[in-house]
Formats: sequence, C-alpha cells, structure tokens
Amino acid sequence: MDTIDRIEKTLDTLRPYIASHRGQVEVVDFDEGEGVLLVRLGGSCHGCAASTVTLKQGIETRLREMVPEVRHVEAV
Repeated sequence: MDTIDRIEKTLDTLRPYIASHRGQVEVVDFDEGEGVLLVRLGGSCHGCAASTVTLKQGIETRLREMVPEVRHVEAV
C-alpha cells in the first residue's frame, strides 16, 4: 500500500467524526520529500474557528501516528 493510500485509509477513520459536524476533508497533495500533506477542509469546516484545532490536534496528530511519512498537515 503506498503512502497516499495509507493517508486516505487513516482519514477514513476520522471522516465520520468530521461529517457529524457537517464537514469534510480532502487530500490535495503530498510532498514525500518534505512530509507535507495539503488538505482541503470543506462543508462546515471551511472557515470554522475550530477548524485549526481539528486540523492540528485531530487530523495531523492521527496521521503522524499512523503514517510516519507525514510530518506536517496544512489546509489550503
């Protein structure tokens, strides 16, 4: 399984929680050399004040645990 597949599989574990708040997360790009994952937050997450917390303490933390190649997650 390649890195993007593992990222998507990990995000699939978080998507039900995000969807319960009428939000969504989509992978935009992953820079393997830098370990930077770009995601797009949509739905209610777009522009939400708590989206930074969701991004850093939820998405980034889980991805760094499950996919060590991911070092940093940024929203675009």
